[in-house]
Amino acid sequence: MKWRNLGAAPLPACCRNTCERRPDPPLCLLQEDPPTGVSGAPTDNNIMIWNAVIFGPHDTPFEDGTFKLTIEFTEEYPNKPPTVRFVSKVFHPNVYADGGICLDILQNRWSPTYDVSAILTSIQSLLSDPNPNSPANSTAAQLYKENRREYEKRVKACVEQSFID
Repeated sequence: MKWRNLGAAPLPACCRNTCERRPDPPLCLLQEDPPTGVSGAPTDNNIMIWNAVIFGPHDTPFEDGTFKLTIEFTEEYPNKPPTVRFVSKVFHPNVYADGGICLDILQNRWSPTYDVSAILTSIQSLLSDPNPNSPANSTAAQLYKENRREYEKRVKACVEQSFID
């Protein structure tokens, strides 16, 4: 499956005025210039909660997967990172069982300059290049290092499940 840019969903009414009032609103950048392979938008009734999708990177075990996430911002954003979780089941060394993501930019390496596009593309890159030395899922990390065939088999099962979810 080749990457394709799905474009951005139109902004919900609750968000439009916010984007128009602020000349460079970080929450709205994904709407203006969405990167390839990711998509996201605020929920209909709350600009602070977003639904997002990451498409599995080409030439990885995640290829062809469609993985759903939620992004929850607090009033402290952009000074504090949002909480990002996979809603879809993902077998990955850096993804917790509850969907939480072990990624430095969502924790100690957060910068107020990161926007939704940067967050989603960083997570997409993490799918391509796991860090098994800082695991959130020790089983996935061990298989990634010691039994790549079994690791990829479990990832493929999640890819297939992503079609249903």
